[in-house]
Amino acid sequence: MAERKINPIVKQALELGPTILFFLIYMRIKDQSFTFGTTEYSGFIVAALILVPLLLVATLALWLLTGTVSRMQIFVGVMVVFFGGLTAWFNDATFFKMKTTFVYGTFAVILGAGLARGKSLLQWVMAEALPMKPEGWMILTRRLALMFAVLAMANEVIWRTQSEKTWVILETFAMPAALFLFLMANFMALQRYLIEEPKD
Repeated sequence: MAERKINPIVKQALELGPTILFFLIYMRIKDQSFTFGTTEYSGFIVAALILVPLLLVATLALWLLTGTVSRMQIFVGVMVVFFGGLTAWFNDATFFKMKTTFVYGTFAVILGAGLARGKSLLQWVMAEALPMKPEGWMILTRRLALMFAVLAMANEVIWRTQSEKTWVILETFAMPAALFLFLMANFMALQRYLIEEPKD
């Protein structure tokens, strides 16, 4: 099914909104604790659990408005629900912090597995949106697999050595920004591999 076009501001709000709201909620309640039943939860865990329905609603809204949801969005949604559930069940924020490691690590392994077979799985996912020669896709896939591995390792170091607040700030803003800048720099560097659409 072809993706229906929607206002780009609305699309960005739905894609980034849940994470931004998680950050704002966390900053508001980070020093508080909440008791549900007989169990006491930290502000971080409550904020993480609020993120789960926010992300699911935003993903559903994207699907209803555009008619499609990317495999990456589905995977991230499943991981948020899974690790959010573990966080609530064990009342342990560690699980939610490990989610980022698992997501980035999985992407690195998947891309790496494709490269080991001489294929770019990134091309399979993004070829329609970004026409590029196979050589360009292989270069980008190798670099992105490495970037995902670096982000996964960075997350492990950060949550194990830094404060909770520092991890939330870096996970919410620094890591996505680093990935975005990395992609933009590589798209510019690989311009010569792009395939121009035929002109009428």
